[in-house]
Amino acid sequence: MITLIKPSLHLEPEYLDYVSEWQESGESIVPSVVSKTFLPLEDFLEEQEQEERVAPTNWVTHSTYWLYDGETIVGAVNFRHDLNDQLQQVGGHIGYGIRPSARNKGYATEGLRQALEFARKRGLASVLITCSADNTASGRVILTNGGQEIESYIKEDGTRVRRFIIPL
Repeated sequence: MITLIKPSLHLEPEYLDYVSEWQESGESIVPSVVSKTFLPLEDFLEEQEQEERVAPTNWVTHSTYWLYDGETIVGAVNFRHDLNDQLQQVGGHIGYGIRPSARNKGYATEGLRQALEFARKRGLASVLITCSADNTASGRVILTNGGQEIESYIKEDGTRVRRFIIPL
């Protein structure tokens, strides 16, 4: 069974394997907040607990979850409780990433579905989610979860970011 769980010390071996796979792939860990997992795990857990209550400078409060299949951390989801100006354009309420070996198995679709439940419980009427225009897999995941595409955002470097609203 796939479930979103709070990161915890008891899954440190799975966590180390997760980080190692991302490092070996040469890709950046997604969502970006999870790239902080290169800190010792205890420090990361403390930081995440703090950031759920108090927003760091230029950030918003947020919650991070691991997508866990009962044996392996297959991905991570970051749920931003509110949006600032930057997140309105790029990032949105929910960011997610699946480790390279677990892609194309439905984990992202299920992880986003479960993250939408957290948003509903917080009382949001809708969520904003974005992805790079060249990330067709993520676009499909968002559409599968009810995403309605809205106006794209063009970054300073010319990169187009697709933006979606998911009504809750």
